[in-house]
Amino acid sequence: MDLKVIGAGLPRTGTASLRAALEHLLGGRCYHMREIPGHPFDLGPEWNRALAGDQPDWSRLMDGYTAAVDWPAAMFWRELSELNPGALILLSVRDSAVTWQQSLEKTILPYARMALQPGWREGRGLVDLLERFTGTSHWDDPEVLRRAYERHNEQVRKDAPAGRLLEWRAEEGWEPICRALGLPVPNIPFPWLNRRSEWE
Repeated sequence: MDLKVIGAGLPRTGTASLRAALEHLLGGRCYHMREIPGHPFDLGPEWNRALAGDQPDWSRLMDGYTAAVDWPAAMFWRELSELNPGALILLSVRDSAVTWQQSLEKTILPYARMALQPGWREGRGLVDLLERFTGTSHWDDPEVLRRAYERHNEQVRKDAPAGRLLEWRAEEGWEPICRALGLPVPNIPFPWLNRRSEWE
């Protein structure tokens, strides 16, 4: 395992765009929830083990990848950064917890709520992620989610090793990422993917 970039940013903070951008910059694959065949409900045994507090096989999970962004990897940015001490920690953020929660409401939360319905049998990986993220089974509350967003970002800012953290907003595009990685800025537009309008 030799990750060059570890995304600590939450879903709906430009992680799909980051995935495409990092694959272009690094010339390798970037892990994202979409890499998981059963996403978002069946995350597979290794991620289930991690979410339960056990030790997964990180090398197996990240084998063949040069970067990782989005959930579930971002939930374990500390573990991954310790195993990859030279990797950049990239915290992608929105302008505010409110705009982030509103984006989540229009995209991801309707799927999570499906897993709460009686008779649901397709797994609850997304619910497990939300419960771990918020620290409560009562995650489906705007204020709970907003507080969890702020808490997560502040914890990353506080705990990331000095000199390894880049805080990034999607509108900043290539330049901050390339500067942090010591790479030239590509002569192509930044890839804008997975906009909210694509979910509607």
